[in-house]
Amino acid sequence: MASGFFALLDDIAAIMDDVAAMTKITTKKTAGILGDDLAVNAEKASGFISSREIPVLWAITKGSMLNKIIILPLAFLLSAFIPWAVILILILGGLYLAYEGAEKIYEFIVPHPKEVTVNLKKDLTKDELLDLETSKIKSAVVTDFILSVEIVIIALGSVVNEPIVTQVIVVSIVALIATIGVYGIVALIVRMDDLGLKFISKSNGKSGFLFGLGTFLVKALPIIIRSLSVIGTIALLLVAGGIFVHNIEFMHHVLEQIPSILRDFIVGLAAGAVCLLLVNGVKLLLPSKKNKH
Repeated sequence: MASGFFALLDDIAAIMDDVAAMTKITTKKTAGILGDDLAVNAEKASGFISSREIPVLWAITKGSMLNKIIILPLAFLLSAFIPWAVILILILGGLYLAYEGAEKIYEFIVPHPKEVTVNLKKDLTKDELLDLETSKIKSAVVTDFILSVEIVIIALGSVVNEPIVTQVIVVSIVALIATIGVYGIVALIVRMDDLGLKFISKSNGKSGFLFGLGTFLVKALPIIIRSLSVIGTIALLLVAGGIFVHNIEFMHHVLEQIPSILRDFIVGLAAGAVCLLLVNGVKLLLPSKKNKH
C-alpha cells in the first residue's frame, strides 16, 4: 500500500516537472500574442475618467475569463478527437496574425481616414457615459476573444503531442497567465498618469524629485501605449512566421541560412502582405455600403 502511494506521488511529481517545462516553453511561444494583447487592451482601457478606469478594466477582465472558459473545453475536445484540426486552426490563426501585422504597417505607411474616437473624459450625462462604457467594454471583450483563441491554440499546438492531462494543465496555466498578467499590467499602465498627477500635487512648486517623477509618468503614458503598439505589431509577424516555419513542411528549410528571428519576421511579413492584398482585392470587388443607397 505504502509503496503504491509513493509511486503515485512520484508519478505526480514527474507530471508536474513536465508541466513546468512545457509551460515555460509554451509561454515563450505565446509571448508575442501577449504583447499584442497588452497593447490592444491598454489602448481600449484608457480614456475613461479616473474613477471608472479600474471598474471598466475589471468588467473587461471578467469578460476575458468567460472567453477562456468557453474556448478551453472546445480546444481540448479538438485535441482529443481531431488533433489535426489544432494544427489547421493554428495555421489559420497564423494567417490572421500575419494579416493583422501587415495591415498595421500598411495603415502606418499609407494615409487613410482616422477613426473617430469618443473621449469619455468630457462632460456627459450618466446614461450617455454608461452607454459609451458598455460599448467600449463589448468591443474590448470581442477583441479579447479573438486574441484568446490565438493564445489557446498556439499554446495547445506546442503540447498537442503530450498526454491530455498535460495539455489541460499547461494550456490552462498559460490562459490564466494571459488574463491575470495582461490585465494586471494594463491596470498599472492606465493608472500611470493619475499616479504622476498625485506626485506632482505633493511636490513643492515646479521642482524636486516628486515633481520630476510625476511629470515623467504623465508624459510617458502615451509613449508607452504607442511603443506597445509597435512592439505588438512586430511580435504578431514573428509569431505568425514561426507558426508557418514550424508547421508547414515545405517551409522548414526556407531562408534557414539567416537567423531564425529574422526568418520568422520575413516569412510572417510576406504571408501578411499576400493576405492583405487578397482582402483588399475582395473589398474592391464587393459593392460598398455607400453605393447601395
